[in-house]
Amino acid sequence: MKKILLLAALLPALAQAGSAGNSFQVSATVTSACTVSGTTLNFGSSIDPLATATPLDASSTLSVQCTNTTPYTVALNAGVNAGGASNFGSRTMKSGANTLGYQLYVDAGRSSVWGDGTASSSTSAGTGTGSAQTLTIYGRLPSLANVVPGSYTDTVTVTVSY
Repeated sequence: MKKILLLAALLPALAQAGSAGNSFQVSATVTSACTVSGTTLNFGSSIDPLATATPLDASSTLSVQCTNTTPYTVALNAGVNAGGASNFGSRTMKSGANTLGYQLYVDAGRSSVWGDGTASSSTSAGTGTGSAQTLTIYGRLPSLANVVPGSYTDTVTVTVSY
């Protein structure tokens, strides 16, 4: 009998139990992004212009990392010594007032000048994977004739459009 009374006492409490429900949204917006870094393109640290055959070739790399499925284009300007960002035919390294002409190419055959896609120049394009992708920059010193000894440099700006 005590068991029935206890059960009867619990029934009203169980009958009053209920539940309520609703929902809410969960969201995130993932944006496209890219980063780029590069290594120095070094034609050499002790070039003898009398003993070195020209053209003199060298290469370096860019590391481009873009979010997965993001299409991108990599452009290079003409450098700070060219007299204009799109003056690709006049890429020049300087040592004081002295100059040394050079060129940058998209391809190993050095037939397509790497620029911004204008003025007879090319760019490099790809699609991001989320991991770093390596691009090679092919450089050439076409001539060492009458070059004055010195340490020559230029700075080229890389632009990744995505």
